[in-house]
Amino acid sequence: MWEIIKAGGPVMWPIIGLSITAAAILLERLWSLQERRVIPAELTAKVWRLVEAGQLTDKHVAALSQNSGLGQILAAGLANRDRGREYIKEAIEDTGRHVVHELERFLNMLGTIAAVSPLLGLLGTVIGIIAAFSAITHQGVGDPKVLSGGIGQALITTAAGLIVAIPSLMGYRYLRGRVDQLVIAMEKEALKLVQALDRHRACDPLLEHERLGAPPSVSAA
Repeated sequence: MWEIIKAGGPVMWPIIGLSITAAAILLERLWSLQERRVIPAELTAKVWRLVEAGQLTDKHVAALSQNSGLGQILAAGLANRDRGREYIKEAIEDTGRHVVHELERFLNMLGTIAAVSPLLGLLGTVIGIIAAFSAITHQGVGDPKVLSGGIGQALITTAAGLIVAIPSLMGYRYLRGRVDQLVIAMEKEALKLVQALDRHRACDPLLEHERLGAPPSVSAA
């Protein structure tokens, strides 16, 4: 292996560095983007049971915001649960943008690696061909060994660049799709919360009048 790396020339080192970085990003994102870590099962239902029982406190909301990506979004909505629907939606959307940004962390870097690796391989190819023609210029074409060094360097760097680029591109596309799936699932859960809060407010005249800024009506005895 060392002989192959050495034969590939100086361009092999940045290619190796990119391969290590790409592998680290893939492993980290595969771990972080597990559904159970981003969207814990039955989280929305558990939170709503606390709301209906009147047991939801600021401590619960604070703990929920540290729970997961979905937890942060639900906490943003619940922190504004005594306000109007538009306030709740705005808070959820603003927090959702931050959560999506966190889910997409390092993906642009992985995409860049997928694009740059073949170019580095091509650079190594060009350097190897230049070395081969330089050898021909100085020593002629009588000895095949004169050409082997430059041609070998060209082929090795091309192969190395593709070996890094192909799995990086596949991983990038997969993780992008994974993020999109998680975002759609979180949107559905957030919508459930908003609708549930609306129903809860409609069933409680006091909350509805507080939201509208008017005192609740009192029927004459």
